[in-house]
Amino acid sequence: MSQRAPSLVLAVPRALLCALLHLLFLPLLSLLLLHRLSSPLLRTRRREILLPPSPQRSCSSVPLLVCVSSKMTTMESLIGLVNRIQRACTVLGDHGGGDGGALPTLWEALPSVAVVGGQSSGKSSVLESIVGRDFLPRGSGIVTRRPLVLQLHKTEEGQAEYAEFLHVPKRRFTDFSAIRKEIQDETDRMTGKTKQISPVPIHLSIYSPNVVNLTLIDLPGLTKVAVEEQPESIVQDIENMVRSYVEKPNCIILAISPANQDIATSDAIKLAREVDPTGERTFGVLTKLDLMDKGTNALDVLEGRAYRLQHPWVGIVNRSQADINKNVDMMAARRREREYFATSPDYGHLANKMGSEYLAKLLSRHLENVIRSRIPSITSLINKTIDELESELNHLGRPIAVDAGAQLYTILELCRAFDRIFKEHLDGGRPGGDRIYGVFDIQLPAALKKLPFDRHLSLENVRKVISEADGYQPHLIAPEQGYRRLIESSLNYFRGPTEASVDAVHFVLKELVRKSIGETEELKRFPSLQAELAAASYEALERFREDSRKTTLRLVDMESSYLTVDFFRRLPQEIERGGNPAISNVDRYAEAHFRRIGSNVSSYIGMVSQTLRNSIPKAVVHCQVREAKRSLLVHFYTLVGKKEGKQLAQLLDEDPALMERRLQCAKRLELYKNARDEIDSVSWAR
Repeated sequence: MSQRAPSLVLAVPRALLCALLHLLFLPLLSLLLLHRLSSPLLRTRRREILLPPSPQRSCSSVPLLVCVSSKMTTMESLIGLVNRIQRACTVLGDHGGGDGGALPTLWEALPSVAVVGGQSSGKSSVLESIVGRDFLPRGSGIVTRRPLVLQLHKTEEGQAEYAEFLHVPKRRFTDFSAIRKEIQDETDRMTGKTKQISPVPIHLSIYSPNVVNLTLIDLPGLTKVAVEEQPESIVQDIENMVRSYVEKPNCIILAISPANQDIATSDAIKLAREVDPTGERTFGVLTKLDLMDKGTNALDVLEGRAYRLQHPWVGIVNRSQADINKNVDMMAARRREREYFATSPDYGHLANKMGSEYLAKLLSRHLENVIRSRIPSITSLINKTIDELESELNHLGRPIAVDAGAQLYTILELCRAFDRIFKEHLDGGRPGGDRIYGVFDIQLPAALKKLPFDRHLSLENVRKVISEADGYQPHLIAPEQGYRRLIESSLNYFRGPTEASVDAVHFVLKELVRKSIGETEELKRFPSLQAELAAASYEALERFREDSRKTTLRLVDMESSYLTVDFFRRLPQEIERGGNPAISNVDRYAEAHFRRIGSNVSSYIGMVSQTLRNSIPKAVVHCQVREAKRSLLVHFYTLVGKKEGKQLAQLLDEDPALMERRLQCAKRLELYKNARDEIDSVSWAR
């Protein structure tokens, strides 16, 4: 007990001491940490970590390095965005220039730099100077026969240069002479070796530390004369192709003209002036400054006095043909160009704004600014067009399944859709059914009224019929046989209006079938099924008409088969009550007698006419209209159910033009959705 007491006593103070130390030092450490965090440098760094700079923040609010990095990323994102969308356009068939029929084009909405110049303007040399490599085909005549979309991507210093073609996606070209050959081969694959031109572009991406981020479209050189193996229309064809690019409001025109020719004769400037009269989209490039006659210079052009543009003119000194033949390095050519302007007595004061390197940077900055300003309108166009294309595809319908069960189901669904619309016409949901009522309410009464009963029941005809019916023994009291003959012959006249009513309703029903097929949107895709459906419907209507004709004529025959005797039994009483006096004169008595017979028959025929006017519509509706609503396609359903898969597929053969339209709409919709995704993926657009 005495030995354990000291250890227990020491243990308690040690625990208390640890607790006191925690209580004292933790607040001190917290204060020190807060003080450190409150220092300006740490506050700035903390903001950089927690709040990455947004595009709206000014450069003064973040460190310079962060701001410069943000600008570089934005430029790469903007130009790279357009590059990716342009490649998608080419893959999915949108080449601009009116290509694609009535389909909307995204290509024309994308900002681009089109390189325009005559064949001897030095256009190819300018492009190679910007890239810093020999890679374009050279030769006499028209060398560029397809648009070349040249997409330049700046890489880190020290990385190897390489190129990729869109049509050869898995191959990297490091030999630039192989690039030249591939451009020639791909051109020949599309146009053949006949010197023809094609609007389908070739996409070439070059990755190099010696370029700026820029996209250029090299167009065929403008020419005035067709060369051998080219049609006479080639001059106008090339101009039309170039014009289709440069006339678009989002196209930046790089107009290249040689300095050793009068600027007034420049093909590029002439075309640029036509499509961009204010010069706000045109950059002027003057080549071959070193080839001008001694004692002359191009200052009037370069300083904007000879031809003013909204953007500065840029002078270029290309390699000479001797340099090209000697394979002078492009980097050496760039150095020589810089030295030329720096030491030139004429252009020395403009040296910092001359040369291919300055031109590339100028175009890159301007293209980036144009893209940024156009992004909202491009986004709006993309969203609007996606809605329109989706609506059209819904209207065109989906592709048909290949198995027989699904095909049969599709056919039955289409038939039901047609049948529903046909019934709506009859029941009043759609116009057309009222025409059947018009047959009964207007056409039938008018036809009955026009029947020639006045002529048939004239005095002469009544006397003739009665006399012939009596034979050699005249009637004693009432000429019953004569009455019957007059009535039966009169009733025959009702057959015409009866059949006309049946035919009129049949015509209306056929017209409603034709109209209903046309109004069934789903059926428009399948002309074969439309034809089969129409034929089956017309065949059914023909059966209904025949049944209706028999039924209505039977009504007429029934009136002839059994006369309404009570009608005639009332007639003598009415005559007696009328007090008709006896006429002594035999001729006048005979005439009045026949007139009374004709009048009696006419009254009876009038009663029958009213009866038929009420019963014929009932029979027609029962036999034709009602049956058309109930069983128009019953026989067709039976036939379709017996068809094999191949026969069903034939019924669902679509119009080739419609199939092509659906395919093109689907490809164009894919393009616009890809473009929307590309824009959404860029951080600055969020």
